[in-house]
Parts: sequence; structure tokens; C-alpha cells
Amino acid sequence: MLELKLEQLKKIFTEMEQALIAYSGGVDSTLVAKIAYDVLGNRSLAITAESPSLLPEELEDARIQAATIGITHEVVQTHEMDNPNYTSNPINRCYFCKSELHETLKPLALKRGYPYVVDGVNADDLRDYRPGIQAAKERGARSPLAEVGVSKAEVRQLSKQLGLPWWDKPAQPCLSSRFPYGEEITVVKLQRVGRAEIYLRKLGFSNLRVRSEGDTARIELPPEKIKEFVLTTDLEQVVAAFQEFGFVYVTLDLEGYRSGKLNRVLNRDVVEVKA
Repeated sequence: MLELKLEQLKKIFTEMEQALIAYSGGVDSTLVAKIAYDVLGNRSLAITAESPSLLPEELEDARIQAATIGITHEVVQTHEMDNPNYTSNPINRCYFCKSELHETLKPLALKRGYPYVVDGVNADDLRDYRPGIQAAKERGARSPLAEVGVSKAEVRQLSKQLGLPWWDKPAQPCLSSRFPYGEEITVVKLQRVGRAEIYLRKLGFSNLRVRSEGDTARIELPPEKIKEFVLTTDLEQVVAAFQEFGFVYVTLDLEGYRSGKLNRVLNRDVVEVKA
């Protein structure tokens, strides 16, 4: 079944003839970039959008991964932070982010002669609340992984099969996802969260989140890592570092890291709200 899906993905790119990849450096869009390059070679192009919501380390990873694949890689600036519909952090914030992204990429693609802009949305993403998917579709983007029915687990399987060393890379959504809906997003707040997460990664912890709620940082670690963190980490030093970054209070979420946790506040009726 997985081999069949890989062949279907290759067929999609063969039929496209040329494609521009909306490439974040995450495992999904990197797999798409890899398959596109294998099929199209120099008729494929990977573009990463740089903004305050992207960790500098993630951009560097994207560059390294693109170079490893061989695909041509470029970086463009996006300006979602200039849009109050985005910075006010409504429940459909991602709609405005992806609108900015694809309104930047689509004209660039057409100017360069690429008829398609392709993203890394997978089949599992379609079952979550992702208003950004709607924005991308409205602007003509295609999602080969979702079209073929490739799940997140299958993305990792295919990446490993194709020899991509980052097949098990933790998911790293934009830093704006660290804030509860309704709390204004600013460049200063994004930088504060980013520095805090980098700090914890340097201590040896990965697949984590630092949620920001006002002046409070809430650290989310994998449940199996909580005890290790408490017993082996200099907690006073962590608090001091976070306060230096700009937080006043530092807490540890005893439930542990769960993807999309901030979406719990949304009820079924609210989720139906469209941009």
C-alpha cells in the first residue's frame, strides 16, 4: 500500500511538470520536496517563508535539508504580523497566515513559470481544525499527501524509506501556536517563546512546547520526560533563564505535551466559523 501511494505521488508530480513547494522544513513538506525533486529535478523549487513566527534554527534546518535533497531553495519574507486579523489571534488565525503565505507564493510561482504551488498538508491534517488549509485551497494550492491519503505515520515511513535522516523530526508548528486564542501576538512575545524553547532543547529535551499565557510560561514535555526534568534539571536556573527572556512566572504542565492542546477551548459550533 505504501509503495502504491509513493507511485501515486510521483505520478502527480510527473503530470504537473513543474512545481513550487511551500517548504517549511518540517517532515511533511520536506518529503514533498524530496519526491518533487526526484521526479522533476530542476523543474521543482522549494520556498521557505521567513517571519518572526519561524525559529531561526528551523530556517537553518530547512536550508540544510534542501541542500541534502538537492532541490533549489529560496527564502521569501512574509508579513502576516502587519495584519491585525492575524495578530489579534482569533480562532482562525491560521487562515490569515496561510493567506499571506499563498498570496506571496502564487504570483511568484506564476512569474517563474510554475503552474502549481504545492504544500505538505497530509491526510491527518484534514481531520483537525486547520483553517489555513481552507486559505491555501482558495488560492489554488495543491496537497499531494492529502490527495493520496498519506497519514503522518506514513509520511515518516516514506521519509525513512527514502533515506531522509530527519524522518523522525518532531513537529514544529509556527510559534504563534503557543498562545491562547484572543491573546495578542507580538514580535517580542514570539521571540520570548522561541528563546525559551531553544533553551530547553539545549538541555537535551525535544518534542516540547512553551505555551505563553500573559506573563506565564507553561512548559509542556512528553509525559515520560516530566520526572526526568524535575529530578535532573536545575529548576532555579530554568526559572532565572525564562525570567531573563521576559516571563514572570514559569510552570510545568503535569499532563505533558499534547498537540493542539489549546484547541480544547473550541466547541463544535465555534469550529464551524469560517474566515
